[in-house]
Amino acid sequence: MEFRAGNREGGLKVKRFVAALGLVGVLLPATAGADIFEKVGTFDGQFLKIAVGARAAGMGGAFVGVADDASSLFWNAAGIARIDPDKSEVSFNHASWPAELSFDQIGYVFHVKSIPGAFGVHARALTMDPMVETTAFQPDPLVGTGRTFDAGMLAAGFTYARFFTDKFSAGVTANLVHEGLAEFSQQTFAFDVGTLYDVGTLGMRIGMAISNIGSQIQFIDREARIPAMFRVGTSATVFDGAEHKMIGAFEFSHPPDNAERLNVGAEYSFRKFVYLRGGYNINYDAEGIAGGVGFHFPVSVVGKADLDYAYTDMLELGGSHRFSLRFLF
Repeated sequence: MEFRAGNREGGLKVKRFVAALGLVGVLLPATAGADIFEKVGTFDGQFLKIAVGARAAGMGGAFVGVADDASSLFWNAAGIARIDPDKSEVSFNHASWPAELSFDQIGYVFHVKSIPGAFGVHARALTMDPMVETTAFQPDPLVGTGRTFDAGMLAAGFTYARFFTDKFSAGVTANLVHEGLAEFSQQTFAFDVGTLYDVGTLGMRIGMAISNIGSQIQFIDREARIPAMFRVGTSATVFDGAEHKMIGAFEFSHPPDNAERLNVGAEYSFRKFVYLRGGYNINYDAEGIAGGVGFHFPVSVVGKADLDYAYTDMLELGGSHRFSLRFLF
């Protein structure tokens, strides 16, 4: 990366871009409804809100200002620019979701030597096991009509991010969103944008992201919008010693179909091997306290891996278990 010292004009452009993105983030959700904040059940594509990665979930979802691994493909596209430019990273994520649903995600971040910045591809899906088809005349849940059906939702995308100064990175993602129920299906496109800024004090970062910027999606005979999400947050190093390190994070989010939310979390590491995490999802309908553990270990001469687990209390819906495996090579 090449930077020009004292380039005031470039710094002003970065500040203007951050301010403009923040303004868009404030105004965009308002397009869903100017007079009320809570419009639960009026937006499609709710699976797009499901958090990716056990590390982030263990920190209570306060990750937009951390965003330094492959899960940044979901949280903040600008974060993939923070991955070692001489390395690639692949991540596998699984979450058990209420109602016997499964949520899975895979992400891959790589670099092209002739092009500055980082590239990423990802896919995530919410799926269910086949269910017996029943009717008013054949209501037996074990036999039904003799046929089965299933339903699923998928989002796949491509991300590009890069540094614009030695402290500021930005990224953008283009997504294809697919929904299916039995023989019915529908697709649409959506975009994510994100920024990440290193303050320069106490390892502090400020992150901002807008996800799911798209048009309406029509399923069968009804149209609905997908939920554009605005997130802004910060992270900082609480202490950093030879064997111990802790970072804390805070995040604010504005969904278009519910009230504003807060996320707080922390991550403690011992000898960069064992990680303990905790956090809380504030003002959520069905998510509360969260916690998790992780292990970082070598798998080859140049490769390293992270194995993470997280649990999120989902109140009346029970709980969600998440597992993640990441490889840096």
